[in-house]
Amino acid sequence: MSTALALSRPPAFLKLLSHPLRWQILKILAGTDLKVQELVRLLNQPQNLVSYHLHQLRQQRIIHERRSIADGREIYYSIDLDQVRLLYFSSGEALHPALGERELPTPTIPNKPVRVLFLCTHNSARSQIAEAILRTRSQGKIDAFSAGTEPTEVHPLAIQAMAEMAIDIQDHRSKSLEEYIGQDFDYIITVCDRAREACPIFPGDPVRIHWSFPDPAATEGSESERYRAFRETAIQLNTRIGYLLLTLNRSEA
Repeated sequence: MSTALALSRPPAFLKLLSHPLRWQILKILAGTDLKVQELVRLLNQPQNLVSYHLHQLRQQRIIHERRSIADGREIYYSIDLDQVRLLYFSSGEALHPALGERELPTPTIPNKPVRVLFLCTHNSARSQIAEAILRTRSQGKIDAFSAGTEPTEVHPLAIQAMAEMAIDIQDHRSKSLEEYIGQDFDYIITVCDRAREACPIFPGDPVRIHWSFPDPAATEGSESERYRAFRETAIQLNTRIGYLLLTLNRSEA
């Protein structure tokens, strides 16, 4: 006598991705952080519809929102690729244990020369950290640079956060964006909302990416609380740069 199998629902994550508009939103945000008005223009869809699907994605913590430090009335949306990976493999594991392998592949270094410029306001923390991490993880084979629209000096807590990752930036200096005007880059990555608004046009049509990060130097509180903000910024930048390296490898293939 046969026993009927109990029907099980597919993971909610798969249903979430199955909608064409939500899929397109994720495809766009996988490349750069954007404001809702920019998504509306790219998708050519009504804002209320785009906002509805953004809400659905936020409920699964696949995307996050953060108010712009350039204009507090605007909100940037970013994708959490680690969360997407977790839900993706959890969904596969629900079908078969063999589909639950979650180890992130180790990025290889691109063969062709790549020049990347990170920009923020003061070139004191976020862009300095990003430059150092990319140069280190690429073993110096990617030409990584950083600059600020209003350069000051490298923040001591940024130096400390990098030292914890065994990266020495004590000799780094804060550089002005003006030093790089007119140079050719493959990627221009702004890690500050204000820098994105002030970023000029560069020759050669480089890929422009925005990562919306708050300024850790603006964190208030005790020394340990302020350092924690720098450390968290470094951790998040390290994650994003890992995915960037995978993207560079795929674009080269």
